[in-house]
Amino acid sequence: MIVYLLKRLAVLLASVAAAGVAVFAFMAVLPGDPAEIALGVNATPEAVAELRARFGTDRPPVTQFLDWFGGLAHGDFGTSYVTSSPIGPQIADRLGVTVVLVLGGMVVALLVAVPAGTFAAVHHRDPLGAAISAASQVGIAIPAFLAGILLVFVFAVKAQALPSGGYVPIADDPAEWLRSLLLPWLSLGLVQGAVLTRYVRSAVLDVMREDYLRTARAKGRGRMGALWRHGLRNASIPVVTVLGLQLATLLIGAVVVERVFVIPGLGDLLLNGVAGRDLLLVQGVVMVLVAAVLLINFVVDVCYAVLDPRLRGAR
Repeated sequence: MIVYLLKRLAVLLASVAAAGVAVFAFMAVLPGDPAEIALGVNATPEAVAELRARFGTDRPPVTQFLDWFGGLAHGDFGTSYVTSSPIGPQIADRLGVTVVLVLGGMVVALLVAVPAGTFAAVHHRDPLGAAISAASQVGIAIPAFLAGILLVFVFAVKAQALPSGGYVPIADDPAEWLRSLLLPWLSLGLVQGAVLTRYVRSAVLDVMREDYLRTARAKGRGRMGALWRHGLRNASIPVVTVLGLQLATLLIGAVVVERVFVIPGLGDLLLNGVAGRDLLLVQGVVMVLVAAVLLINFVVDVCYAVLDPRLRGAR
């Protein structure tokens, strides 16, 4: 197991390095000079040259990349071209909000998908099981931002039970913090829960057709008892794959949902950086999001080895 983890860790570090090169190269080829954007159209060539030297953009691209990527290893994301403030603390302040939003959305998705998908599989010949499958298909077609708008209309405008937007830190008021995140959690979790329900249903159906489950039924266990005791662990292996992809999707969906609900997370910071042409800030936020997706894939690989010991010795 230790050797397996070391191999996967080496792949993770190599992937992060490759992602850093890709992110830096993509941002470097975008049109526009940060110094000219910061000074405006009436800036003199001397002022532009001076600001380029201060930003470090007058150096060779390889030197710029090595300085930037080396700073990332120490938590130094550089200084904003627009506000002249350190980027690292800004990302750190927003990262916690986005992590809470994504994890809450995933909890909602699991609470919806696991029981609904299992029930739909066990009762796949019944009308109620077919209705759950049909509802999940409808949920897949609804984007997260549209789900957020619909939830705001129902619970904030009509029922006036929850706030339509804004964010209250948990240290200020835990109850209001929870109320401010309920609708964003639901808008992310219900859509992803609909997608995950389909995979849970398919995985459970495959397990129910296996010989060992029929043997357990023949020994006197009920359908749900045999599935709980012998089937769910095997059914969870393909679901874990989708779960990792869903977490990555939730990170991307959070960018839009944060803007819909006026939540100060990484998505809001990224869109503000794009609007202000703060390329170094955008570069840092994108790198954090990419590294988070790679880390999720690493955790999924570890979960594979825990759920299926045969994978630990696989080449």
